[in-house]
Amino acid sequence: MTEKALSISRLATSAADFESRLQTHLQREMLVAEELSQTVAGIIADVRQRGDAALIDYSNRFDGFAASSMDDLVISQEQLQLALDSIPESQRQALSHAAERIRRYHEKQKQSSWHYEEADGSVYGQKVSPLERVGVYAPGGKANYPSSVLMLAIPAQVAGVKEIIATVPTKFSEEGYLVFAAAALAGVDRVYSLGGAQAIAALAYGTETVPAVDKITGPGNAYVTMAKKQVYGDVGIDMLAGPSELTVICDGESDPDWIAMDLFSQAEHDEQAQSILISTSESFLDQVEASINRLLPDMDRRAIITQSLQSRGIFILADDMAAAARASNLIAPEHLEISVAEPEAVVDLIDHAGAIFMGRYSAEALGDYCAGPSHVLPTSGSARFFSALGVYDFQKRSSIINCSASGANKLAATASELARNEHLQAHALSAEYRLNPDLGPESKDS
Repeated sequence: MTEKALSISRLATSAADFESRLQTHLQREMLVAEELSQTVAGIIADVRQRGDAALIDYSNRFDGFAASSMDDLVISQEQLQLALDSIPESQRQALSHAAERIRRYHEKQKQSSWHYEEADGSVYGQKVSPLERVGVYAPGGKANYPSSVLMLAIPAQVAGVKEIIATVPTKFSEEGYLVFAAAALAGVDRVYSLGGAQAIAALAYGTETVPAVDKITGPGNAYVTMAKKQVYGDVGIDMLAGPSELTVICDGESDPDWIAMDLFSQAEHDEQAQSILISTSESFLDQVEASINRLLPDMDRRAIITQSLQSRGIFILADDMAAAARASNLIAPEHLEISVAEPEAVVDLIDHAGAIFMGRYSAEALGDYCAGPSHVLPTSGSARFFSALGVYDFQKRSSIINCSASGANKLAATASELARNEHLQAHALSAEYRLNPDLGPESKDS
């Protein structure tokens, strides 16, 4: 029996209700389920109370492990090296090539301390320091993601983080060797076979075996994301990640098969992934839909792709490229492909996107693995205020204020005036004492 053709939801920027209909189709009601919140809170509380015992129980229950002690969940450096040595040469070369490119890109992001000196001898600046210990969560579930280990751990290493802890919901076996080989290449210090909210709780608060970290990075499922949200404040996090997203802006001149496969590349992540095509050509939208239906039967993950495209895929007909860019800015996508003849003209119109792939040859999949920039990106519209993960996520900045006697004199009057306006007497007096270095607190009180 012939399968029913897949039809993608369509919108037009010319419609009066376009923006409201777009928001309805985006379906971004993330992390609102009370039951999910309560479940995660219970797991976190249990890990805080029972430590390793809770981690063993949850790993056996949720991840199908048969651990009897934490020794079964700790991956040694010898095991990491064994995994790296055991994978085929083609895989090792691919991982090494990707790691080298990721490292080269992120070396350019590294920030240094700086200062400047004013004429009165005062010095101001910023001290940039690496975080002490960070946790990287490499997601699992639908697939293993060695690329995520590289994309998370290498920027941390470039930043100078002293200890990198990785959790992966994967057993140490040949099936997971690629993930552990990536950890070896990325210089991860400790690896644990842990996943879910329990891994986040362990990283945030520590157990007898897992040390607490200063910051947790890396995407995961709804439980992981909710856990990151709940522990934030006790520990730093990079961002709250939702389902993967791709928006493509196309002028109608790209190969429709290329664009269809780009949309597949996001849809195959999971059923909640979102693939959106914006074009100024309605006939091109028809061509891409035809390509989708012709190519889909040959896809290994066609059931996931079909569900994703049916429930969350969108085709948008734009009046012109300016309208296409406005639509993209409303979406604020995780990944944006600008598949047009002159992408430089369009990118100037883009305000919100996690990563921008310019031109017909810059497939988003290249960015997932080896282009260089980290593929850990803001989702669910958070590209409006979050940036791609980078070296700066693993550095902290301390302000430097070193006032000379003359400089303090210049600032004291201003500080005193503002402090007294705020009714903060001690602030004002603290500044005023510096107006005359010879006049100290004892003289003031006499």
